[in-house]
Amino acid sequence: MALLIAQLLVSGFLTGLIWTIQVVHYPLMARVGAEQFAPYERLHSAAITPLVGPAMLAEAALAGLLLLQRPAAVPAWMLWAGAGLVTFIWAVTFFVSVPCHAVLAQGFDAAAHERLVATNWLRTAGWTARAALAAWMVWLAFHAQKN
Repeated sequence: MALLIAQLLVSGFLTGLIWTIQVVHYPLMARVGAEQFAPYERLHSAAITPLVGPAMLAEAALAGLLLLQRPAAVPAWMLWAGAGLVTFIWAVTFFVSVPCHAVLAQGFDAAAHERLVATNWLRTAGWTARAALAAWMVWLAFHAQKN
């Protein structure tokens, strides 16, 4: 049960963070002046990485541990779906979001910004689904213990 709760907490944190980034932070990037944009983007990346990086690593580790130590009340498909969502989120992060940020670190680029905002919905949906799945797993395990 502890691994399931830890997974829910980490996924919930990442879900809240990505929604804040998606609906507040990324859209506001377009309002930063051209002269200040490159330093702003570099500061953004430096500030967000210590929040996102360890949490993403913890989420991936928990997904792996749960595959190895499946709680009896949780169907295996749920754990595999959760691990698949983690893989999907990591793929979008490193193959789409990080390259967009690399372009933006050189200065504001409307196409890169538009791509970042549009494709970040994939991560937002992935983390939202992952948090919902994690909550469902905790619910199943809690009710199994109760009975």
